[in-house]
Amino acid sequence: MALTGVVLVGFVLGHLTGNLLFFRGPAAINDYAEWLHSHAMLIWGARVVLIISVFLHIWTGIQLTLENRASRQGGPQVEATRRASVGSRTMPYSGVVILAFIVFHLLHFTFRQVALGGRDFQGDVHAMIRYGFSQPAVAVFYIVGMLLLCLHLGHGIASIFQTLGLRNERWRGRLEAASTVFAWVIALGFISIPLAVLTGLIK
Repeated sequence: MALTGVVLVGFVLGHLTGNLLFFRGPAAINDYAEWLHSHAMLIWGARVVLIISVFLHIWTGIQLTLENRASRQGGPQVEATRRASVGSRTMPYSGVVILAFIVFHLLHFTFRQVALGGRDFQGDVHAMIRYGFSQPAVAVFYIVGMLLLCLHLGHGIASIFQTLGLRNERWRGRLEAASTVFAWVIALGFISIPLAVLTGLIK
């Protein structure tokens, strides 16, 4: 769970870095998209790693959820569960919604099968993003998805440190705070794009 989490967090950070080129104008993000397409072997290699990581992450997540539920049959475990954070308690649910979001995101911008009106943007990724997020329902769905990602990351990143034995009581509070800040930076970075289009900041 922790190791696949590291891979997925790295991907999310890299994906955000590329997406924020949207604010530098059409040339910046279109050139970036062209560079990605010109390195097909590299991209497909990364996709294979990501697909494997996602499936392993989901599988281990299901296993952990079942184990946790089996251990909550009363006593101290129940009390510990009540003290758990919102992010911790909602990990399985936020994970399911994030998975649905990933599927929609792939159909939307990668395969271009939904919410783009059948248009051919001829390599103009900037125009495609503008059109995609000009639809309020789509933009709001993305924003909600990123808020749930924030919740998921906030707890998940802190848990990675614990699982890998890199967190002790002295650093516990600092690592949890850093994880929360990182999660918000990622979420707000992604949210800024549909919000900028939806509010007319970028037309």
